[in-house]
Amino acid sequence: MAPSFAVHARRGAAALATAAVLGVAAAPAALADGSPSPAAPGLYGTGDPKFDGVFRQSLAFLAQDAMGVSPANSAVDWLAGQQCADGGFPGYRADTAKACDAKKDEFTDATAAAVQGLAAVGGRGEAVKKGLDWLKAHQNDDGGWGYQAGSPTDANSTSIAVGAFAAAGQDPAKAAVKNGRNPVEALLGFQLGCEAKEDERGAFSYLKDNDSLRADNLASAAAGLATRGKGYLVDPLKKGSDEPLKPLDCSADDKARPKDAAAAAEAVDGYLSGALAKNGGYLMPSMPGAPAKPDQGNTADAALALAAGGHREAAGKPLSWLRSKESGTAEWAKGNPGKLAKLILATHAAGGDPRDFGGSDLVAQLNETGPKPEAAASASGKEKDQEKKDSEGGFGVWWFVAVFFVASVGVGFLMSGRKKKTQL
Repeated sequence: MAPSFAVHARRGAAALATAAVLGVAAAPAALADGSPSPAAPGLYGTGDPKFDGVFRQSLAFLAQDAMGVSPANSAVDWLAGQQCADGGFPGYRADTAKACDAKKDEFTDATAAAVQGLAAVGGRGEAVKKGLDWLKAHQNDDGGWGYQAGSPTDANSTSIAVGAFAAAGQDPAKAAVKNGRNPVEALLGFQLGCEAKEDERGAFSYLKDNDSLRADNLASAAAGLATRGKGYLVDPLKKGSDEPLKPLDCSADDKARPKDAAAAAEAVDGYLSGALAKNGGYLMPSMPGAPAKPDQGNTADAALALAAGGHREAAGKPLSWLRSKESGTAEWAKGNPGKLAKLILATHAAGGDPRDFGGSDLVAQLNETGPKPEAAASASGKEKDQEKKDSEGGFGVWWFVAVFFVASVGVGFLMSGRKKKTQL
């Protein structure tokens, strides 16, 4: 039986909100100007922060941390100041003197992203702990999370929350257990198995409608990180490494499903790689009613997930498309801190150089959307300093290369009211 109109409406609204979180909705003209918002000192970007302020700030911190940049204290203070008294975060809190409405103002995705961002900058341990406590207090009985307290579990919110615990150095499968169920177990229930169409096997559904599942690219990319216990900040691939893809094998059982998180991660990577290849290196929107055109945000999500799985060649293909002039990515990301951050995180994880992305310096562009960073060492400057130390210490350049590509801790996108189309 076909899903009811109500189910379609719920799915469409949820998918639209997810698109806003992960950066696929169209950016308003206000975002063309990359200077910081005068209405919110410390905030990155000039676009209306009503729905995405916390999320874009959090992603910016993660991208800067990946590149060895320390955000301005005023920017960190702004994000920390958005936290509500109970530990949750809103999409944006215009008046921090006004108490939050827990039922209306606080969101799982914004809270989980903020935890990841604050964990990356360091020195905000109490805010991170309160954020994690909020997540545990609002965890659903199945072990997962919906976009707000009391909302049905969805794959995206659950995935971002998993990343928050990972960013804080905790094992989500142990640190967040509700009724004997953990979030990773809950997430596996959203994955399509061998019973699905061949080109959808291994994908994740955003929601469950009477236990039916529908392949969703946004959910799949998010789950690709969470099933590996990772957030948005992923250590870069080592030079020369490339793990082979292992799509879900249905040759012996047409009803088989991934048996654990590791198998689920490999299966979804196989799905993402296949979906990218079908389009020539990019993904199309999964959201019902979305324009049938390439989705740069979700394509970057997929590249990040594939890099997290160690699949250098598979991750490189969507990044090559994103770097091309034909993709329109440069204009898509211009002046938008959330989008720039996503490109930086994906490129960094795949072992590339975000300072030379199709001839553009993404790091410089991101820094320009907010207060001047406390520290923003250039790649060339760091390299010269390290080469001098290597020469003096006798270790050689190879030692620098090995050390330079080891980084990061922990790891999300434009959280919103989930009821309206937002910035990214």
